Amino acid sequence: MSKSHVARGKSRVPTRRKPRVAPAPSQPSNTGLDLSGVNLNLVVALDALLTEGNVTRAAARVGITQSAMSHALRQLREQFGDALLIRGRGGMIRTPRAEQLAAPLHRGLLEVQRALRNESVFEARTSARRFTIASGDYFAAALLPPLLEMFDDEAPRVDLTIRPLVVSQVEAQLESGEVDLVIGAYPDPAPALRQQKLFTEDFVCVVRRDNALVKEELDLETYLRLPHVLVSPRGEGAGAVDIALERLGRSRRIGLRIPYFLTAAISMVRSNHVLTAPRRLAELFLDLCPLRILPPPVSLRPFDVLQVWHERFDDEPAHRWLRGMVSRAAAAPRDER
Repeated sequence: MSKSHVARGKSRVPTRRKPRVAPAPSQPSNTGLDLSGVNLNLVVALDALLTEGNVTRAAARVGITQSAMSHALRQLREQFGDALLIRGRGGMIRTPRAEQLAAPLHRGLLEVQRALRNESVFEARTSARRFTIASGDYFAAALLPPLLEMFDDEAPRVDLTIRPLVVSQVEAQLESGEVDLVIGAYPDPAPALRQQKLFTEDFVCVVRRDNALVKEELDLETYLRLPHVLVSPRGEGAGAVDIALERLGRSRRIGLRIPYFLTAAISMVRSNHVLTAPRRLAELFLDLCPLRILPPPVSLRPFDVLQVWHERFDDEPAHRWLRGMVSRAAAAPRDER
């Protein structure tokens, strides 16, 4: 038999196929939730709960009833297998799992909102957006009057929330979008943060208008004889005046240490205390209390007031609009004194 015949014979032998094995069903991952089963409304509720730390305020933020928000919290606890919020001394506090979720969740929702809005421009006159600014009471008091006046004229439905400035939280709050802007004398921001100088501020002295111990000018000896008011948000530490006096080998008596600028001004209307304060704030005091402003008898270094934001929001139209409004408010003319 020829080799070719043998080859042809072999080619006609059917090849035995291996039986096909069906793939094993995929197992659900234990590393996270299946997004296909997540209710977006619950995600929005979770963001509000973790931001507010309070069921009532979270409900108002989202626009639902308190009972509906309580029901959402129960569902979220079941879904995550975690309490998320527990009762603490000052109210509800986040569990460690909730702390892990808060910033990335808020950041993700902001990205979704921007994607859905697809804003190429920001229509301030028709927008109902809410912005959040972190600032001390001095910076807020100095900028809010002109800023809100501009909002009334140009953006009547835009709302504003002012929050206390906590320096240790600034970068995380700005990155997540929890806070849009920080306004203050904020030195050396992190590399991911952007800043713009709004104005340079100097110091003046404030006394009650009929303080008989203070003549037309305030000399150093009179200044040191008077009891001083020191505004200290943290309740401790030396002020700029103390540092300047130490260079002269002198010191002052602090008769009142207080964390609030406005209360500091009101507290002086019937006393002989002197307050050394930023000029813009002191000028506002004159509209509220019978006080007068004098140059300080000690050299005090001026400081820059900045607005600070995260680089992620450099090009967002609404954010650019807000920064422009704050910049304009800082440059608005002030009454001559």
